[in-house]
Amino acid sequence: QVQLVESGGGLVQPGGSLRLSCAASGFTFSAYAMNWYRQAPGKERELVAAISSDGESTDFVDSVKGRFTISRDNTKNTVTLQMNSLKPEDTAVYYCNARRRSPQLRKTFNYWGQGTQVTVSS
Repeated sequence: QVQLVESGGGLVQPGGSLRLSCAASGFTFSAYAMNWYRQAPGKERELVAAISSDGESTDFVDSVKGRFTISRDNTKNTVTLQMNSLKPEDTAVYYCNARRRSPQLRKTFNYWGQGTQVTVSS
């Protein structure tokens, strides 16, 4: 069965750092783009960072550019989100997502983790 397990969340002061990790199993990790989403109370789920299946391209939402870094290790089936200079508005549940498009099947494969809480507060 497919599993995505996030870890590394917690409480941190503004300006601090956290590293989130996602361990994947049950599918061909290297064939999937990996993404980090977040959802704050009362807000819709937001794509924060993305990395291509080979790790050669990344993308970030404007609000975290220059502060967050996404990386992956296809030999360990893991993806990480390094979060620096954290702000209170970064407070949310962060979700790991795996996505693969299959044009020949005309479908998209999407897998989600359970999420990990990040709270930025003094």
